[in-house]
Amino acid sequence: MDENNTKVAKSVADLRLDLELAEELRVLSAAYVTSPAHERRYSYREAIPAEVGRLRAEGRRYSRWHNGLQWLLILCSAAIPAVTALYDPPQPGKGLLIGLGAAVSVITSVMGYYKFRERSFNLQQTADSIEQHLAALDLSIPPYGDSDEERDLAQFAEAVEALRDEQRKREQQLDQPHQGQQGAV
Repeated sequence: MDENNTKVAKSVADLRLDLELAEELRVLSAAYVTSPAHERRYSYREAIPAEVGRLRAEGRRYSRWHNGLQWLLILCSAAIPAVTALYDPPQPGKGLLIGLGAAVSVITSVMGYYKFRERSFNLQQTADSIEQHLAALDLSIPPYGDSDEERDLAQFAEAVEALRDEQRKREQQLDQPHQGQQGAV
């Protein structure tokens, strides 16, 4: 008999307990290997180019979605009058018109719901701002022209985290349904 088949499956409660114990062990061991703040800030600074690359790649992906859907919307919208002119409502033309009209509606709804253009713009804007702070830090120009490198790194980490937090808030705002004007009479 196979060794894997003879093992007794753990219950969900046992797995949760194991997970809690492993997490507690991870936190305790992290306390022993935690590096000083200046070392963590140097590591953070070195990780930022990858974060900028991720933001840009995600922004390009949203931009491609927006552009592709925009072109599809344009083509479907242009095809509706062309089909109408070509077929003076015999049966095959009606089905094609219905399909194109439905495609326009679906594409418009998807673009309005997911807001690809806005997401792309926000991600690119955040990446640009982070790169600007990174260049200022590397060149020791304001706001990082201080002679104390430790203070510059702390200020840099604080600025980048504020930008990332702002980006998360903009993403959450895009995910919220549009609220009508509250005080409209």
